[in-house]
Amino acid sequence: MTTTQARTGTLNVGMIGYGFMGAAHSHAWRNAHRFFDLPLTPQLRTLAGRTESALVAAAERYGFEQITTRWQDVVEDPEIDVIDICTPGDTHYEIAMAALAAGKHVLCEKPLANSVEQSEEMTAAAAAARAQGARSICGFSYRRTPALAYARQLISEGAVGEIRQIRAQYLQDWLSDAESPMTWRLDKDKAGSGALGDIGAHIIDLTQWLTGQRISSVSGTLETVIPTRPAAGTAQGLGGKGDASAERQDVTVDDLALFTARFDSGVLGSFEASRMAQGRKNAMRVEINGADGSIAFDFERMNELEVYDATATAGRQGFTRILTTEPEHPYAANWWPTGHGLGYEHTFTHQIADLVTAIGEGVDPSPSFEEALQVQHVLAAVEASSNNGSGWTTIDPTTTTTPDTNTPGTTTEETSR
Repeated sequence: MTTTQARTGTLNVGMIGYGFMGAAHSHAWRNAHRFFDLPLTPQLRTLAGRTESALVAAAERYGFEQITTRWQDVVEDPEIDVIDICTPGDTHYEIAMAALAAGKHVLCEKPLANSVEQSEEMTAAAAAARAQGARSICGFSYRRTPALAYARQLISEGAVGEIRQIRAQYLQDWLSDAESPMTWRLDKDKAGSGALGDIGAHIIDLTQWLTGQRISSVSGTLETVIPTRPAAGTAQGLGGKGDASAERQDVTVDDLALFTARFDSGVLGSFEASRMAQGRKNAMRVEINGADGSIAFDFERMNELEVYDATATAGRQGFTRILTTEPEHPYAANWWPTGHGLGYEHTFTHQIADLVTAIGEGVDPSPSFEEALQVQHVLAAVEASSNNGSGWTTIDPTTTTTPDTNTPGTTTEETSR
């Protein structure tokens, strides 16, 4: 009987949180080494959460070896190598600071924290831990969409020429029903902000990453479209959906964020983040317009990229649809034959593959906490502009980070399908 040889080593994972992001991250940790040639093999060691009964079920479903209701146990365990933080934003700071102080590698979901001040402390702690070999990354997973990684490559090669305009939207409708119950994502103390921080953060990060430019000032407006919601458990339970007698709670975050941004090159960008857009399930759209062409993307068609070449001869101009499933496209070579598309979950697998590769090679992964901090400054500036009615709000240039120069999908380009 032939036995499979072990990899060079293992990477023991401790995950805190087991909800939506916990499921996505667990899937990625389980599968990354099966499709990518990684220097270390992830092992799902410990899952932490608040409710033991739900935790037991989640650990069995996700494949973790053990559980704990104290996240501190995971951080203090000398056998744990990396801490994966999948909890609401109000807990990121305390967990990440403890994990970095313990010398652990850290993957923290976005946004980095609920305030600029906490994000700055986390970034400083990450820098100190980096000097001791601990790596940290913020979970802006959409960067790992093959079509977007390819778009970045094309832009850097000059496909659109001088960039003249940037536009981005992130549209969802899951909160458009006024009788949908209250959730932690609608509580500012837990979530930090609403549509702005939850989904707007992604398009802020993406436009900066795609173009290599940074947002320097913003002018924005935030709106809470539905000011109260049925308390959790009443909309479908005690009060029933639409029952005026059901207890209602105040929504303390925005449902809709609209803002204009000026990038450090002087280019203008327009941004829209909404959870009120009926019919839009996960329409994250980005379009970059330049002197020589345009690139457009919509995540609801995540395996496609539209490219317009303005230098083409008359009669041959028009957007070209590129199906980004060829082995030449970032990440795609490690998956299925050409034309067999990828899904949302693959972005997380790519994130883990890149993180584990960086840890194994002793290099810093991206997006770093520094990059995530810059996004936090943009979020804060948009909120300040809206609250103060002050028009343009400048972002401190000292917070601007050097654009990431790592080639996306390098782990895939070096391995075979």
